[in-house]
Amino acid sequence: MEDYHVAKFVQIQGHELGLFAIYDGHLGDSVPSYLQKHLFSNILKEEEFWVDTNRSISKAYERTDQAILSQGSDLGRGGSTAVTAILLNGQKLWVANVGDSRAVLSRGGQAIQMSTDHEPNTERGSIEHRGGFVSNMPGDVPRVNGQLAVSRAFGDKSLKSHLRSDPDIQETIIDNNIDILILASDGLWKVLTNQEAVDIAREIKDPLKAAKQLTAEALKRESKDDISCVVVRFRG
Repeated sequence: MEDYHVAKFVQIQGHELGLFAIYDGHLGDSVPSYLQKHLFSNILKEEEFWVDTNRSISKAYERTDQAILSQGSDLGRGGSTAVTAILLNGQKLWVANVGDSRAVLSRGGQAIQMSTDHEPNTERGSIEHRGGFVSNMPGDVPRVNGQLAVSRAFGDKSLKSHLRSDPDIQETIIDNNIDILILASDGLWKVLTNQEAVDIAREIKDPLKAAKQLTAEALKRESKDDISCVVVRFRG
């Protein structure tokens, strides 16, 4: 199990920020552990955070990846996905991601995917432009240089010249129709559709119990990957 997560509220400059994340590591847990400690603080340290949140998130993702690569001797050759959600005063939400950990919102019971799965086949052009290749060997999953099953990641020093670490970012206003946010690593999404996850989570009032139920359901469906899940309930 190489997943790490964040789920907390902090008070900063008179604002309440909800900080939620899933980091799915590979080739060890040192990079996701580093992200758990540093990524949100790096985002909040950006001077423009309160005026240009999107740009601050992008810059902090980039700077954090550079820091990870510069500490390769300590952090090893592994890497990690990231999906992060920042909730401002319960009213505005920014979701950013690198890799295939995913964020899904429920609006009136309808699942809305808030992140982009960065898979080698969908970003083949970018990988090849950087001198890499996508191969299904070994196994039946498309991988960068036959090794990594995501096309964007933190770390992965040996593959970094062929990988991106810039996030896709979506923002939305939390209106009265939005009731649930689910963040989870791909071990959940390999066996549950977005809508199935939303349907299960909405039935359970306690978000912690909802997250546990989702991971239990993924195990029941014989997911063979690491499974981490955070559920945020906005109302009711």
